[in-house]
Amino acid sequence: MSPIPLSLLLRKLLYIAGMLGLISLITFGAIHMAPNSFFAAGGLNPNMTPEAIAHLKAVYGLDKPLWQQYFDWLGAMLHFDFGISFASGNPVSREILARIGITLGINLVSMVLVFFLAFRFGIRSALRGGSYETGFKQLALLSYATPSFYLALLLILLFGLKLGWFPLAGLEGLEPKTGIAKWLDIAWHITLPVTVIVFTGFGSLMLYIRSLTRDILKSDYIFFARARGLSEATIIRRYVYPNLMPFIVTILGLSLPGLLGGSVILEQIFSIDGMGLLFYQSALSRDYPVIMGILVVGAFLTLLGNVIADLILLWIDPHRRR
Repeated sequence: MSPIPLSLLLRKLLYIAGMLGLISLITFGAIHMAPNSFFAAGGLNPNMTPEAIAHLKAVYGLDKPLWQQYFDWLGAMLHFDFGISFASGNPVSREILARIGITLGINLVSMVLVFFLAFRFGIRSALRGGSYETGFKQLALLSYATPSFYLALLLILLFGLKLGWFPLAGLEGLEPKTGIAKWLDIAWHITLPVTVIVFTGFGSLMLYIRSLTRDILKSDYIFFARARGLSEATIIRRYVYPNLMPFIVTILGLSLPGLLGGSVILEQIFSIDGMGLLFYQSALSRDYPVIMGILVVGAFLTLLGNVIADLILLWIDPHRRR
């Protein structure tokens, strides 16, 4: 495995910068073409005078031409400054930083579990076949067909209200805890959301890995490996895992934007104060600076995930650089 050339890294960085600029332009234009406005009559206070609204627009720079607003916002965004929230009056970057860790933490834990289960049972079902494969195939189809909000409500009704095993909402209990007790309390609170994400997410990935594994097992090198008397564990370690790796890396790269975007509904249901809930509340209140900031962060994660996946694949297989 030879190192990746510096010129290739520079091209990838230029790609991220160019695409992010284009996405920011589209996002800015779409937001400003929305039919309603936070400063519309009655949006803040039905008794607010037009003079007061005009003053607020001047404070936020909304009285300038659209092209000037865009370039001002783009220049500030390069310093991770997405403006001031209309609703809270706090910097948008502070609002995002205060919540992004919660969303990323929950979804990273869920993603690790999803890939572990999908990888393990996808390969096993392809190897063993029969009733074992049929059972996990049906479970995967059930996972794929189950809406996350519906499963979340069922788990809340059963384990939260009826049995009382898990809390219904939030990240921590009413009594603040410290040290290990605090982390155990958080783990207890996020058990239901993580369960929903894992169950609804692993099915499609397991079917995909199962299909790839079956194709690999039909290859000639697997036939000759079995003819040499190699055990199934050795075949999996030497041949199945390495051939699955490029596909898994690609899926991991595409999963990064889902770490933010997939939490809007669940964070609303479980009242978790993360990025998803912030986006939902901002959309309801038409808090456009926050919406644009979250969309740009999501776009950056998408581009970053794709580029990281490409670089890892190029590092694994140098022939792809041609």
